[in-house]
Formats: sequence, structure tokens, C-alpha cells
Amino acid sequence: MAKISILLADDHETVREGLKAILGAEPDLDVVAEAADGESAVTRAEALHPDIVVMDISMPVLNGLQATAAIKKSCPQTRVLVLTRHADQGYLQQLLDAGASGYVLKQSRAAELLRAIRALASGWTYLDPAVTATVVGGFARSSATTAVPPPHVTISAREEEILRLVAWGYSNKEIAAQLELSVKTVESHKGNATEKLGLRNRLDIVRFALLRGWLREA
Repeated sequence: MAKISILLADDHETVREGLKAILGAEPDLDVVAEAADGESAVTRAEALHPDIVVMDISMPVLNGLQATAAIKKSCPQTRVLVLTRHADQGYLQQLLDAGASGYVLKQSRAAELLRAIRALASGWTYLDPAVTATVVGGFARSSATTAVPPPHVTISAREEEILRLVAWGYSNKEIAAQLELSVKTVESHKGNATEKLGLRNRLDIVRFALLRGWLREA
């Protein structure tokens, strides 16, 4: 079975060494490259097309947000897992919008990182449980959205399928290719569904997916 290829992007060498030790002990994981700044992370991702980039937020030259956006533009099949100390929803919103598919806190146990990497490699979105509670709580408190849409609000099977894929971290272009639809059609279905449900952005979609159980692995 092919190993999950991983690029580590963090400006602290001791952090990268620690991560390599953790990941190197797993038979299904393979650290193929490292980067000490965001620009190097983009360059190496473009050269190697790894399955996963484990990305820090605070890095020189390009920060994690900028590097994530650049990688997703040039390497859409590569999935970005943010590994950071920041649990702030503002960071999470920006990184999800940039194309990140996972978010794990550095203060979490190593098992959380391993679980996240494997989830992303299987096509899922993964949020650290320490962040999930805050995300769902924010959804429930939002005045513009509700945790459970009114009974009369329904979305079509196609709209739900597309929302699920958005929540799992796929771009409109990737969804269009997967479902054999045009990007315009995907955008239309997504827009109709989010308008019906009162969802304003990708973080709202992820929150909704969490509450519906769409982000649990099969």
C-alpha cells in the first residue's frame, strides 16, 4: 500500500525534528520534504505534489495563510493541515477560505495529529476536538444562522451532496470534476443551499456539517 506523502512546513527546526520522529514511526506515513518558510513550502509542494502539507501559521517570507492559498492554487490535490497554537476562529475562517482541510492545535496529543493526517488523506476535513466545541458554539450563538434550520427549509439531494464536499475541503473546481458538472452549476447549487440554510461562509458550512455528522469518518 502506498504511503501518505507529507511535507512539513514550520520555521522551527526543533518542531520539524519532533514531527519527523512522530511521523517516521508510522509505517503508512512518509515525510518527503521540509520547509522553513512559506515560500519554500510552496516551491517544494509544487515540485513534489505531496498528499499532505502540515503547515504552521507564523512563518517568514510567506505566512501559513498565504502559503496555503498558493499551494491550493497550484496543487489542488494536495491537502493542507494547519498545525498551530492558535485556537482563534478568525484564523480558522481565513485558513478554511484559503483552502485548508484540517486544523490541529500543537498543544494536542500526537495521536490527534496522526488522526488528522489520515482523515485528510481519506478525503475528510478534520478539526481538532478542542476547536470543534468553539466552532459549534459559535454556530449556535450566531444571530444570522441557526443550528437546526426551520422544518420547512429543505435542500435537494444534489445541494446536500455539494455542501458535504465543500465541508470536506474540496474546491468548486474539484467538486465539478468529481460530479461531472460545470463549475457554474456547482456554484449555483452551493449558493442555493447556503441561502436556504442561512450559511454565510465556509466556516458556517463546516459548522453545519459538524452538527449534521457529515465530518465523522465512516
